[in-house]
Amino acid sequence: MKRIVAAVAALIFATPGASAAEDIRLIVQVTVDGLRGDLLSRYEAAFGPDGFRRLMERGVWYTDAHHPHANTETIVGHATLATGAYPAEHGMIGNAWFNRIEQRLGYNIEDPDHPLLPVPGFGGEVDQVDPTQAAAATSGRSPANLLATTFGDELSKSNGGRSKVFSVSGKDRSAVAMGGHAGKAFWMSTATGAFETSTYYYGAYPSWVLEWHAARQADAMIGTEWWPECSDAPRLMENTERSYVTNLGAFGRTFPHLYGAPEDGLYYTQVLLSPHGDRITADFAKSVVVEERLGSDEWADYLSVSFSGVDATNHFFGPSSAQSEEMVRCLDETLESFFGFLDETVGEHRVLYVLSADHGMPEAPEAMANAGLSTFRNSTEALMAELNIELQERFQVKNAIAFFFRPYVYLDTEAITAAKADRRDVERFIAERLMELPGIQLAMPTVPLPEQQGHTLQEQIRRNYHPARSGDIYVVQTPYAFLFEDGPISVMHGSPWRYDTHVPILVAGPGIAPALVDRRVATVDVAVTLSTLFGTSQPSSAVGEMLTEVRPKRP
Repeated sequence: MKRIVAAVAALIFATPGASAAEDIRLIVQVTVDGLRGDLLSRYEAAFGPDGFRRLMERGVWYTDAHHPHANTETIVGHATLATGAYPAEHGMIGNAWFNRIEQRLGYNIEDPDHPLLPVPGFGGEVDQVDPTQAAAATSGRSPANLLATTFGDELSKSNGGRSKVFSVSGKDRSAVAMGGHAGKAFWMSTATGAFETSTYYYGAYPSWVLEWHAARQADAMIGTEWWPECSDAPRLMENTERSYVTNLGAFGRTFPHLYGAPEDGLYYTQVLLSPHGDRITADFAKSVVVEERLGSDEWADYLSVSFSGVDATNHFFGPSSAQSEEMVRCLDETLESFFGFLDETVGEHRVLYVLSADHGMPEAPEAMANAGLSTFRNSTEALMAELNIELQERFQVKNAIAFFFRPYVYLDTEAITAAKADRRDVERFIAERLMELPGIQLAMPTVPLPEQQGHTLQEQIRRNYHPARSGDIYVVQTPYAFLFEDGPISVMHGSPWRYDTHVPILVAGPGIAPALVDRRVATVDVAVTLSTLFGTSQPSSAVGEMLTEVRPKRP
């Protein structure tokens, strides 16, 4: 009922003169990393009127939106939202993939030609908890591996570069993907707490960036405690200790959580997975708006802000934890402040908002086991070692599997050929052996086995396939089972199951009639919709469709 009343009120008080896309001066694309599609409804009662609820009640809310690809990871989802393309075309098939030429795991946006641009006066080391970041051979970052243009690229191209494009995030891969090739990107370093960039974007930091860093906002939590503080609404999740939760240093497994210090190596990671990380991300984005004068002239500008805290908290505590609930509640307040700032700085009727997520998130296997489901945790390293022993015995091929990094098995074609083994027989043996194991639903070679043709997951897997980057066999875990390397991460997304593909899409702005839409839509539709609204070329590899419900009505 509240949503209906708010929708009617928004229609009555809509400003007639600001209904067309040409009146919009700033496009703000908010991505909430790891915000599963049901979490807005779950915590709706705790939201204030001007954060998430502002978009939910005054915009178009698509409740059945999904990522259409199989590998639901951070870079994959962000690149899909930015380009409107499948991973098969935009090339970001995973947070990391096996580099066959260099024979090593590579990070998605690493680029030795564009080194990290250090922030003067900031330094430090981090105990890296992200295995894909640890795979990088260089600190350099750029969008060179992004093989398609983004909406921001097309917007800038449409008017000779007059539209400014900026991207801010707690994670480098999120900022780089959304910034595209034409934009500027900044991300928070878990080594220093600074918002950094690379030489792809700048030769030296603008003076305002150095001034912003002088306050050292990320250091504000040193030696303090994180207690629940956001929203007075009753809480759904209990503050209980769970056996699978990782203790990051002295952070603890339940509230209150104790922040350490930078010299501990984990402090800025603790900041990232707490409300403070999202708050300083929003504050840095506010400085981008002011200092770069976004939305201040006749050309529409673009700002992407990707908040990383919900995802980070979900990884360590799970999406149905007291910590995750607190993160969503606090992000609601952060968004309220951010939206209010944009109302005052750019103008309420001059900003278009799009909010979505790069992926969802499963519950922990142990949590689902308590609910009666058979779940498992499988180690890719252990499986590769066991399979290679069996393959050598069966086919006399030493290390037939060159690498196994979720979700792909990479075969050593040369070794298989040298042993005069039939590659198809090797593929079948690996696939059948994996599918005999508990926790493995499907192992599908690039050319599916005859009995796998037409499988319900085949299309999602095909959309994830890039010939130079994808592996030879795609492995899918059973629902709520994990396929992961050993490490501190407690909960991991990345499957083609609905809990990982389901995300919200909300669009709000001048002239857009509020609506609650339950038809199935896809994240590839977002970039196409923005291109259509603003009359630009669609991104080069886009496959999505226009979300017709968000077309502004002219007076």
